[in-house]
Amino acid sequence: MKNKIKLKKYLTKTIIISIILIIIFILINIYEYNIYTQNFNTKIIQIINTLQEKYPELTENEIVEILNNEENSNNLILKKYSIGINNKSIIKENEKNLNKFLIINILFFSLSFTIIMIIFLSYNKKKEKDISEITKYIEEINKKNYELQIDSITEDELSILKNEIYKTTIMLKESAENSNQDKINLKKSLEDISHQLKTPLTSILILLDNLIDDQNMNIETRNDFLTDIKREIININFLVQSILKLSKFDANTIHFIKEETTLNKIIKEAVKNVSTLCDLRNIKIEINGDEDAKIICDAKWQIEAITNILKNSIEHSQDNHKIVVKYEKNNIYSNIEIQDYGEGISKKDLKHIFERFYKGENASKDSIGIGLALSKTIIEEDNGTISVESNENGTKFTIKYY
Repeated sequence: MKNKIKLKKYLTKTIIISIILIIIFILINIYEYNIYTQNFNTKIIQIINTLQEKYPELTENEIVEILNNEENSNNLILKKYSIGINNKSIIKENEKNLNKFLIINILFFSLSFTIIMIIFLSYNKKKEKDISEITKYIEEINKKNYELQIDSITEDELSILKNEIYKTTIMLKESAENSNQDKINLKKSLEDISHQLKTPLTSILILLDNLIDDQNMNIETRNDFLTDIKREIININFLVQSILKLSKFDANTIHFIKEETTLNKIIKEAVKNVSTLCDLRNIKIEINGDEDAKIICDAKWQIEAITNILKNSIEHSQDNHKIVVKYEKNNIYSNIEIQDYGEGISKKDLKHIFERFYKGENASKDSIGIGLALSKTIIEEDNGTISVESNENGTKFTIKYY
């Protein structure tokens, strides 16, 4: 762990208290020494006074010299009174003080030991409590209970561990929620796919039954049935391909190969892809812009995105009308505008048109509601945005690449 502040606090407290106790101990010893010195000096003064009274010829200097003389230190006199020079004081007051200070020192050391033990045990108890809490948190997480409140404002080792567990809990919670949401989305997607496949497959089965049952069907009706079957199969194929592409995006298995390319090239390739639809309905697509304008993107996927938008515009345009595509580049972004002059998109549908499998009230019968969702995904993968404006006079898609 990078921080041990809590432990440092306990160590700091212990050191401070230890220093205080040592100072107190030193002061006690100084006080004890002063008491002994005071007692001894008092007795010496009494001896000097007595000597001066009995032997007035002795000067103070001679008496002090005798006291400080280290020679002839015969302790036979003390032994006469069972007093050892090394282990007993001739001054009884000192013996009493010795016993008193011995008791004080014992009490002092006992108190010091108790204080240090209290500090140690309180730290250890706090640590055990934190470990117990962490163990409970982990047990709750193992039970998939992610609604945990781990409050910790300190920065010691265990608090940092708590914070990391909390972060892990949040990630696991988000992962579980995302997993549940993914299951809901998958269920919804499967329902939508099933619904989208059900209609064309039912139509194909009915047409095939008619062809099989009526062997004498006239050639014109037979060809119409076969054309309808082909159209439905094309729709199914488009649906399957679009779903596969979206699934690849969802699984992050698509890697864009970004190269510099002109906007004009992307738009012209997309127009070429919808040229057959335009010819069937006599719709003209006008392209206006700077042919030298370039962007860095995956051209293949952007052509796919623009194709789907153009296809949507064609489906909502009237026959013999036009679609205008404008593009430009400035210092901030590159811009593509696709304007059709069809019936427009209602306000209630406008906010849903990029949702998968959504079909507005003006959608064509062949629409499967996935093209615009795929376009939005592709454009955003290339650091772009797409927006739409619509009224009764038409719809305009605006794409910006940053």
